[in-house]
Amino acid sequence: MARYRLDTDWSAAVIIPLSLAVLLGCRGDIAPARSTPIADDTGSQPGAAPIDSAADTGDTALDVYHFALGCYTVSSDEGPLGWGGEGFVFGAEEADVARFFMKPADLGTYLLYDQGGGYLVGEEAEEGAPLLRQTRLDSDVLRIEDGYISGAEWTLQPAALDPGRYQVLNRRTGLWLGGDGLRAAEGAIPVSLEPAEGCMEHPELGLYAEGTPAVTHFDDGDLFGIVDTHSHLLAEWGFGGGGLFHGAPFHRLGVEHALPDCSIAHGEQGRRDIFGYVFDGQGAGASDLEALLPALLAGELSEDNHATAGYPQFTEWPDAVHRSTHQVQYYRWLERAWLGGLRLVVQHAVSNSAICDMTIGLGIQESRYSCEDMVGVDRSIEEAYAMERYIDAQHGGPGLGWFRVVQSPEQAREVIGQGKLAVILGIETSDLFGCRLTPREGSPVCDEAYVSEQLDRYYALGVRALFPVHKYDNAFSAGDGDRAFIELGNFVNSGYWLNFVEDCPADVPAIFDQGSVYFGGLNRPREDYLSEPPNDMSGFPEDPLLTLLPFLSELQEGSLEGAYCQNAGLTELGEYLITEMMARGMIIEVDHLPQRSYQRAYELLEQYDYPAVGSHGGSWDGRLYALGGVSKSSLGTCRDPDRPGATLEGFLGRIDQIAAAGGYPAEGFGFDLNGFAGARGPRFAEGACASEQVDPVRYPFTSYAGDITFSEPRAGERRFDFNTEGLAHIGLLPELLDDARRDAVSEGDLEPLFRSAEGYIRMWERAEERAVQLSE
Repeated sequence: MARYRLDTDWSAAVIIPLSLAVLLGCRGDIAPARSTPIADDTGSQPGAAPIDSAADTGDTALDVYHFALGCYTVSSDEGPLGWGGEGFVFGAEEADVARFFMKPADLGTYLLYDQGGGYLVGEEAEEGAPLLRQTRLDSDVLRIEDGYISGAEWTLQPAALDPGRYQVLNRRTGLWLGGDGLRAAEGAIPVSLEPAEGCMEHPELGLYAEGTPAVTHFDDGDLFGIVDTHSHLLAEWGFGGGGLFHGAPFHRLGVEHALPDCSIAHGEQGRRDIFGYVFDGQGAGASDLEALLPALLAGELSEDNHATAGYPQFTEWPDAVHRSTHQVQYYRWLERAWLGGLRLVVQHAVSNSAICDMTIGLGIQESRYSCEDMVGVDRSIEEAYAMERYIDAQHGGPGLGWFRVVQSPEQAREVIGQGKLAVILGIETSDLFGCRLTPREGSPVCDEAYVSEQLDRYYALGVRALFPVHKYDNAFSAGDGDRAFIELGNFVNSGYWLNFVEDCPADVPAIFDQGSVYFGGLNRPREDYLSEPPNDMSGFPEDPLLTLLPFLSELQEGSLEGAYCQNAGLTELGEYLITEMMARGMIIEVDHLPQRSYQRAYELLEQYDYPAVGSHGGSWDGRLYALGGVSKSSLGTCRDPDRPGATLEGFLGRIDQIAAAGGYPAEGFGFDLNGFAGARGPRFAEGACASEQVDPVRYPFTSYAGDITFSEPRAGERRFDFNTEGLAHIGLLPELLDDARRDAVSEGDLEPLFRSAEGYIRMWERAEERAVQLSE
């Protein structure tokens, strides 16, 4: 049995950035009232009290946060706000008084959702504009319109002329709640919010879990919890933000706008989800352009692809096992994973300009902003902090949520020690810092000064983990060498012919950079990686097919069979990037480096005795662990009736390898969810396993720590069956763990997994220590 201790003071003070605390006027002496969000089902929220219709606000009268998820009336000197025939008015008759469920949209900002399922809305930015009631809201997602603000968002502030009451700002119009509609600041009236009964709770997903995380450390003092080393919570902000990847981990207007029907972007029956159709059907090996040409020209598939219904039906998605272009990390699902033991997540901002340019240029998808990688990266970073605020708001105020962005190992230890989820920000994209191999008009001049400036900028934004390169060649390194349509993307992203050779470094692991070349006709190796590009691809974003038309014969030549690898490695600027990351104590991700870059990166890491991360599973036969680095593991799918513990054999073998190299014997996951990577499939699906499978997950079951009880999960109208569906979304992590736990020979077999957050933080601490030592 795993040995750990219970920390009874885990909910003590939390980390709140000083600038945020000052901006929001955070008061550490206030303990906001909290209410359980009653979902569209019976899932419960841990640690929350039932809705209290007669809560005593006492000293919290000026606290704009504690109304979260509570039931209130809104009154002015003229009387309560209610329905007046054509809109909301003050002084309504008793039968017409509105009882509002206060659903936070952000810290101090609310949706006022009445007992009939309608919202208080201010639409027109005109003095005296009426207070409308709408049962359905428009949003930036439904309109595919960047910057759209709903008129249903209202921000509370202490009233300027009556400090004991509030004034209410409409976020869309910039006008205030007045006695007879919307008014400028001088017309804002003071209002009071009084506890009420009879509210209709705002739609939300349940957790299907009861309890509060209590286990935070093992008996030896090491942190208790699992790390997901590779995650993409906010992938929807990449690819131009128009819906190529559909769904969000949260939305200010709630689940109906975070996870709506995907037909807004993917078309009827998913026919416009051409990228998902190709990727989900054949993965990275899919590149039959001739077969796809009719669909590309038409802008949609000729046959149905997938059912599009989102909340509340969720007919066919989320399904991380089979559907790569749909959100599988909604915040309530992530919360359930946290309750199961997840304590550290590395959130990588991700995008891909070539995929975006292709789908936008062909009119298949719409965009909300530029396809450039760093535009999507910047939006993802901004939204990570917005997600933290949103979750805080649901829990009653700044710092009270379970989701905390951390910027140092010390912060991570503190957050996890409080039983919360620490989140590290990273970047995984090809055109890092806009440093394309072939600059476009307006691209930066990528020299050492610029790279240092960008590292400083993103470090200041909280980014701590970086991939020097992803799929495509850039100014730092050749791309990762992935094949098929990635080859084509590399071609159009740079204008260079493919650069694969059979003269590969001996004994260098190949994570992506290996095998035959699919587009053999495009392969013309060059001696000088940085020579002038022979092909002009500048027209690709505007007209992809016309740009590729001159190369039709090369595209049809067939593949080159053999053991090929990239003919280039790290550039001088790439080596500079890595050493400058070391100087800042940053987390270096190495698994997307092609063979020659991978080899040189390890030479630098060993020269400077600096750890790194292989979050796609690479470790170079343990060399990574000898440096204090970490990788990721996975659990097997199928049990073997003749070999108890078969699903954990690979994992435990990796732990032995870490220990043999002198590393901390623990390792976590690297699910890569929302990253076009698939997920663990089910044991009990037809044909999934060679032998008959027994002992399915049954409910209720308790967490490994024993502090949480889980019941069968569902979302809206859909029930999820881990036994036959596998890891459909991150919220089924507790089921994955329970399934493995019952196959384990002993409870101790899973202990290294629950020590993996400790292991990751030790790597990070080692990186920061080396940064200090290298500067001396």
